[in-house]
Amino acid sequence: MKFKEIQFIRITALRGPTMWTYRPIIEAWVDLGELEDWPSNKIPGFYERLSAWLPSLIEHRCSEGERGGFLQRLKEGTWAAHILEHVTLELQNLSGQRTGFGKARQTSQRGIYKVVIRSRQEDVTRACLTAGRDLVMAAINDTHYDVPAAIEKLRELADKLCLGPSTASIVNAATERRIPSIRLNDGNLVQIGYGTRQRRIWTAETDQTSAIAESISCDKELTKSLLAACGVPIPEGRIVHDAAEAWEGAEDIGLPVVVKPRDGNHGRGVSTNLKTQKEVEDAYAIADIEGSGVMVERFVSGDEHRLLVVGGKVVAAAKGETAWVVGDGKASIAELIDRQLNSDPRRGPTDDFPLGFVLLNEDPAVVLELKRQGYTPDAVPARGEKVLIQRNGNIANDVTDQVHPEVDAIASLAARVVGLDIAGIDVVCEDISRPLEEQRGAIVEVNAGPGLHMHLMPAEGEPRPVGKAIVDSLFPENDNGRIPIVGIAGTQGATLTARLVSWLVQLTGRHVGLACRDGLLLDKRVVDKRDSANWAAGQRLLINRSVDAAVFENGAATILGEGIAYDRCQVGIVTDCADAEGLGEFDIHTTDQLYHVLRTQVDIVLPEGTAVLNAADPQVARMAELCDGDVIFYGLAQDLPAIAEHRRKGGRALYLRENRIMLATGAVEGPFMELPVFAMNKDGTDTERAACLLAAVGAAVALDIPVDKIRVGIDTFEREQKRPPRSRPRRVANQ
Repeated sequence: MKFKEIQFIRITALRGPTMWTYRPIIEAWVDLGELEDWPSNKIPGFYERLSAWLPSLIEHRCSEGERGGFLQRLKEGTWAAHILEHVTLELQNLSGQRTGFGKARQTSQRGIYKVVIRSRQEDVTRACLTAGRDLVMAAINDTHYDVPAAIEKLRELADKLCLGPSTASIVNAATERRIPSIRLNDGNLVQIGYGTRQRRIWTAETDQTSAIAESISCDKELTKSLLAACGVPIPEGRIVHDAAEAWEGAEDIGLPVVVKPRDGNHGRGVSTNLKTQKEVEDAYAIADIEGSGVMVERFVSGDEHRLLVVGGKVVAAAKGETAWVVGDGKASIAELIDRQLNSDPRRGPTDDFPLGFVLLNEDPAVVLELKRQGYTPDAVPARGEKVLIQRNGNIANDVTDQVHPEVDAIASLAARVVGLDIAGIDVVCEDISRPLEEQRGAIVEVNAGPGLHMHLMPAEGEPRPVGKAIVDSLFPENDNGRIPIVGIAGTQGATLTARLVSWLVQLTGRHVGLACRDGLLLDKRVVDKRDSANWAAGQRLLINRSVDAAVFENGAATILGEGIAYDRCQVGIVTDCADAEGLGEFDIHTTDQLYHVLRTQVDIVLPEGTAVLNAADPQVARMAELCDGDVIFYGLAQDLPAIAEHRRKGGRALYLRENRIMLATGAVEGPFMELPVFAMNKDGTDTERAACLLAAVGAAVALDIPVDKIRVGIDTFEREQKRPPRSRPRRVANQ
């Protein structure tokens, strides 16, 4: 029989921490329809077809916890939602987006499941999910499905939309150090860190990369003059304006020479070891196409090397090699290039390969090199005859451990002279393990925004952690790029609590961002009056370079429908675990289910942070055991079971006694402050406002705000909220 297609009811991108995981995910609600009654072991041939189409599923451990665990479940019988989860994960892996996190959970409606997939790039994950559904249905119904073509299409999409390998290596290194990151555009512009502590990168450039230094590096003549003035060995050369002047310059400098663009990069348009007038004039034409001027300079004998300088020191080095083909007396040079060079598995069209293809129609320098040897691409070399294809390029063999200390020092000096924090220094010499002076070696170029791929995936040798080197240069050892973040989850008084915390933190002199139901605020200034307790508003605060600290209100619907805006927080407050009845659209119906949603706020508290929990709510009190950091309980009465047990263990708690706020650490307690007027009503204590006050004071204590500032803040809060924001003073030009 033929089964009807699995239906997607809705697909939601959850871009921050949720009940599922800390990381961005795609959550798909799928309707299995009649397949709910057909586990995999009841579908003839399904196991054989799927395992043959995707043999790499053998690596999926699944709940069995061992290699082949998922295939074992598939053979024994599992449901289509679970299968879709694993197939989508594997398609992501095969597209180059390695990930292993996924879940498939049944909802309260029969046949409808939530399939959750870790997402490194939203559009790619959506495409993998759709392709996964189509592949699973083809395997179920025994119809044709072109798996290689689907995987190739997904790879192309990933190459187009995902971070490039250089940028990804930096972001991954930041993640290893638990430094958060935010992608700022569809390209490779990424923010690392939050608020005032952030830094920005764009591939291998940072916000420390001087625009002046980059401009200098693009002007090869200016770069050489500055390097020469500081004693850096360079080849003699000069700017020329036509082919005749190029030959004249070559004669003055002395043959052989190099002709290259004045402002070129990546070796394009560079011709080396030129010895005749014809070669120089032909090379001039090639270089002139690539740049806004042409240089002729002394040819330096030796191999090309690329030294990567980060933060004033060499962190990686790669060596180039010439490319040759050997004739067989039958094939043309063009055919030999495809057979002997382009067939090398290290070569490919994307950055996933350490070496690029040699393409005659795209590289006139190769054609010129053949012409210098008396060949054309169609020529057929004799058997055993070697033909030089490329003199430069192919810089992909790691030689970091061979770099002589003096070469390291001179390359680092070159980067400082130009003014680059990250630089690719091109060195030509016979032996990188010897000083340049004794072998007439030279630095031939200084490049801004150098490619990192040759160091991350060398054709030969050990990969180098260049991403880590860049992150370490931006963030000292004890700097995690984070600002103090306070998150408030719950419904009872969450907005008031957020406003209180924001005001208390402002009194410490920090510029505070607040995203809550009352709007988006920077200090007291209202930036947006709309409800801002959402992911997008939160991101606006995190990318703001003036924000020293941030406070966020997180309702259950926000966590379920968008995810939390930040990855981790210094303080996580949970006010209550109520109002599950309003979350039916997310299939949340009970307080037990809501508990698993709101616990997210506690799960993401940093190890050095604090959870501030309402001891009067048993579900909230349960969350204490989940916290990686410290816990402060609060409640209107000191005899609440959670407070009593917490104090018995030496923990901290806040509670009321005779209209005073008490702070206890274990058995030791003392009056913190009088209950302010705004937490009172005609009948005495306003319990809801008093609870908000205790929660806010708990956050302030967790942030080590001095007691006198907390007291002043509480006393002045209501009055300050009613004051209009101060206008900025107008600047008056000097008369």
